[in-house]
Amino acid sequence: MTLYESKAYRELMKSEVQRLETESFKGKRVLITGGTGMVGSMIADILLYADELLELDIKVCVTTRSRDKAIKRFEGCPCQNKLMIAEWDAADIRPGALQEALRKAVHKNNGDDKAGTEVSAERFDYYIHCASTTHPKAYASNPIDTIVANVFGLQTLLEAAAESNGSRLAFLSSVEVYGENKTGEGDFAEKDMGYIDCNILRAGYPEAKRVGEALCMAYAEEKGADTVIPRLARTYGPTLLSSDTKALSQFIKKALCKEDIVLKSSGTQTYSYCFSADAASAVLYLLAKGKSNEAVNVLSPGSDISLKALSEKLAGLSGTKVVFELPEEEEKKGYSTATRATLSGGLLESRGFKSRYTIDEGLEITMEIYRETGGYIV
Repeated sequence: MTLYESKAYRELMKSEVQRLETESFKGKRVLITGGTGMVGSMIADILLYADELLELDIKVCVTTRSRDKAIKRFEGCPCQNKLMIAEWDAADIRPGALQEALRKAVHKNNGDDKAGTEVSAERFDYYIHCASTTHPKAYASNPIDTIVANVFGLQTLLEAAAESNGSRLAFLSSVEVYGENKTGEGDFAEKDMGYIDCNILRAGYPEAKRVGEALCMAYAEEKGADTVIPRLARTYGPTLLSSDTKALSQFIKKALCKEDIVLKSSGTQTYSYCFSADAASAVLYLLAKGKSNEAVNVLSPGSDISLKALSEKLAGLSGTKVVFELPEEEEKKGYSTATRATLSGGLLESRGFKSRYTIDEGLEITMEIYRETGGYIV
């Protein structure tokens, strides 16, 4: 069963369409990099469902490193004639590489994958840069691509957005930019900053996100780019990738298989989390209504929780238990050293967006969708 055959997923998408600022997306063209990722793919789904339900004439183009993977991911999606798939690696920064990929984009049309009409980078109203490695093993095994995609891949889009009259770009940043809360107290607000040791392999991800944010500001000042910067808390949901090695993602996959939940630390680390539907809808809201060139925390309500408590929740949902295990050496290199990284969501609410899903609600919806699809994970 595909994701779109899940009743719970369809209901989730219909609910998120109700949160969409429809007038801001009516008749618009949207480019999403990292289009098969957890958040990027859900953003695309919300827009495609909105087009199906409300006839908004939204056109979506997703970029991906694997066209075949994207075709599989969007099999059965609504409004297939409005979806284009372009094969582009955000770490490929050769001049013209993105434009070439767009010219060769595949048009997803009623299951018949055909060469699409020529698309140019200048034709998009919204750019959403989601493409990035986002989990420990990837940070450790692909440290260069981790940095390049978040800095030079972003620059490729910023150039296109700056040259496109009236376009707006969202750069998906991360709670990781805050580093470690040395005091262990309080939540990070947008003007706060913690400690990052830049001389370790793991630093590539948070430092690249920091540079990416600075690059957005530089393009705004020098070239007039219009950007928004959602800083996402640790994100989870029914669109996670099978390759994802983040702790919560591994917990979910273990629970899905009714296996014991493996905890690879003491579990005292406490973080803020964000359900992927809250993350995707917040990104779209900030594109429509956000203040230009402002970074904003994005998290779900009641979702500050320790890894140990998270593992116990999922063990309870799956009828299993929590066991402790040492991490693999390569995986350990990519682990965050932060023991507390919780966020303040006050700024996002003051801008008019309210997240919906508590950690209990998000986990229950995630597991329900996986049960309906027989454990469908891309």
